[in-house]
Order: sequence, then C-alpha cells, then structure tokens
Amino acid sequence: MNQLFYTTAIENGFAKLDEEESRHLTSVLRKKQGDLLSLTDGKGFFYEAEIVDVGKKTVLTRILSQTEAPENRPYRIHIAIAPTKQIERLEWFLEKATELGVDEITPLLCKRSERETIRLDRLEKILVSAMKQSLRAHLPRLNPLTKFQDFVKQTDEPERYIAWCADEPLPHLKEEMVANDDLVIAIGPEGDFSPEETQIAFQSGFSWVSLGEARLRTETAGLYAVMLAGSSVRT
Repeated sequence: MNQLFYTTAIENGFAKLDEEESRHLTSVLRKKQGDLLSLTDGKGFFYEAEIVDVGKKTVLTRILSQTEAPENRPYRIHIAIAPTKQIERLEWFLEKATELGVDEITPLLCKRSERETIRLDRLEKILVSAMKQSLRAHLPRLNPLTKFQDFVKQTDEPERYIAWCADEPLPHLKEEMVANDDLVIAIGPEGDFSPEETQIAFQSGFSWVSLGEARLRTETAGLYAVMLAGSSVRT
C-alpha cells in the first residue's frame, strides 16, 4: 500500500470519493477506469477497490476486498489541549498525534487561552491528511472547542490527568498511568491552567501530574503526552 484514500461513502459494495479526493486522483495522479486503489473509512477498515466511473466531481469505485486494521492498543488515548495562539503549532500537534495513533482530541477554552476560536473543518482536513500519510485506518475524533469547566465535568475516562507546572513537585505522568485503561490528559495554554481550573479538575476526579522538569510548549507537551500514553511503559 503506497497511497491511501479516504471516504465514508461506502454502500452496497461501492465507494464514492468526494470532489477533493477525486480531483487529486484524476488530475494529479492521472488514475482512470480500471485502476486499483487502497481506501480507508477512518473507522478501522482498509479496502481494495477498482475505479468503475470517473465523473467531473466524483470517482466511483467497486470494493474488491475489506480488511480490518489491527488495533494499536487495548485502550484509548484522549488529549484535551488548549489551542495555541499561532494555529500552525496546533496543526503540527494534530498531524503528529494522528501519526502516533491518538484516538480523540478536545480543544480546550481555558481562562488563560490565547486563542478562542478555531476552524474545525480545516483541522479535520489535517487529521485526514495525517491518517492517510501514515497509512492508518483510524481517524481521530475531533471534538468542538469546549470550555474547560464543561470538559472536566463531562469526561468519563477511567484515568484522568491534568498536566501543569505546579510550585510543588508532582508525580510524573509515566509513573501514574495504569496499563490498558482508557485515559484523558489535559494540556493547558502557554500561561498554564489557572489555580481555579486545577482545583476544579481535581474535584472532578483528575490527578495532577508533571511532564518533567523542562517547561514545554503546549504542542510539545501534548505530543509528549501521546508518546508516553502509547509507549511500552504502561505495563
């Protein structure tokens, strides 16, 4: 599998590609009727398909085979992260976290947030592109921008952590995680979470953790959390 295409329009043994995917397929790659493609639905399945019709705005393919992608791990990784002032830094995080196999991402609106709006449609495209580039079959779930107080009260993962730069020493995230449990890790804005937010999180069942002695940028902290949560230290 050298190149992967994405579509959710799969029904009755056929898959239809949207206008953007179809344009790339025909105008850039010069694919034509009878050519074979590799597809994913972003829900854990790969498909081998044959092009049967090339239209002006869509390409129709016939599904030849379906394969379920192996699970990355027996638990889900959910990262809640405050969008950065420079949106390119958040986009970088989304791309790399998708390549590493994050399952869910919630943008957080915090007291000290530097950005209060995001374009979900643009961020979704980055996730799709990263999924295809890394030849994965699972598209991370991207939630709308959520107020911090609402987020901590509604999340229900068995393991809940909030990473912040406390004045007193905190246990490192890698020392607190339990093997094979779904988990969520909250990462704050450049100015960190406010003391009130850390208290609200604690009262909602979150554990306070550190990501080490170095002060990390928001997007670096988020990616580091994904790497720790997905690594072999969870044994």
